[in-house]
Amino acid sequence: MSKTMKALVLDEHGDLDQLRVVTDKPIPAVGSGHVVIRVGASSFNYHDVFTVKGMPGIKVPLPVVIGLDLAGTISELGEGVEGWKVGDRVLINPLKPDVGLMGEMVDGGMAEYALVDARQLIRLPYAVSFEQAAALPVAYGTAHRMLITHNTVKAGDRVLILGASGGVGTACVILAKLLGAEVIACAGSDEKGERLKALGADHVINYRDTDFSKWAIGQYGKPQRRNYEGGVDVVINFTGGDTWLPSLKCIKRGGTLLVCGATAGHDPKEDLRYVWSFELNIKGSNSFYEDNLVGLLDLIAEGRIDPIIDRVLPLEQAAEGLALIRDREVLGKVVVTP
Repeated sequence: MSKTMKALVLDEHGDLDQLRVVTDKPIPAVGSGHVVIRVGASSFNYHDVFTVKGMPGIKVPLPVVIGLDLAGTISELGEGVEGWKVGDRVLINPLKPDVGLMGEMVDGGMAEYALVDARQLIRLPYAVSFEQAAALPVAYGTAHRMLITHNTVKAGDRVLILGASGGVGTACVILAKLLGAEVIACAGSDEKGERLKALGADHVINYRDTDFSKWAIGQYGKPQRRNYEGGVDVVINFTGGDTWLPSLKCIKRGGTLLVCGATAGHDPKEDLRYVWSFELNIKGSNSFYEDNLVGLLDLIAEGRIDPIIDRVLPLEQAAEGLALIRDREVLGKVVVTP
């Protein structure tokens, strides 16, 4: 095998023009307890946009190969690695023990090869493609923990999903439908809304021309303080910002607001009167764990879900794919095959 490889490298923080595809990056040398992966596919998350821009309080060691999510085959085993062999198909848990996230604290998946700790390896069923697997960890793992691990959505629930066209959003649509919910998907265009309906959403709202909170109240009635009529059972809100207060207003008494992020602002206007008057549950969910990823792989292998992939790009076009995510012009995931 060649001693160098192609990789998408971030040299310094700024705009996406700081990303460059190199062809002479050394293939990582395997170390004790580690393996080298021949990357079959890697996928972007909005987190990658934040990594490129730079995040307050997080010092990224530059230059770095970005990309948290990856799947591939083992090409080299380090000393002390047991239970695995060269050629095994694997999904990688992006969180490297004692170090941090792939594609942030250490080189990630947007390269032909990647070095990972053997503790990050998850066996990949043959019924699951590299592209499907690479779509999972951050977006689908987060959604799986939020909806299934925390047992927050049940059959018959009315579930309103903000940001439904992105990676986490489409994952929430798919998993909420799997759980038997009535899904209201909010997106930024009529075209995305139609595509979400094709994925199984029962109702779609273009938030650019329709107030989602008023729509929900008009559809289901105003939430009542003395009974459980009106409103929706669950709002999934990982945008924050100006959407937070309207979310509180359309949740039924005893309902739940799920939050796993704040892409539009972490310090929103609040009105605690809704929280106590309607006995609302505010449920946070952070990250994902191996059981979430294994559960998702089983669901794909059984044919019960299929991750939504907007497009698959070669490494040379990877930065263009990340620009589409930044500008919210995709439905689902952008996958790269190095």
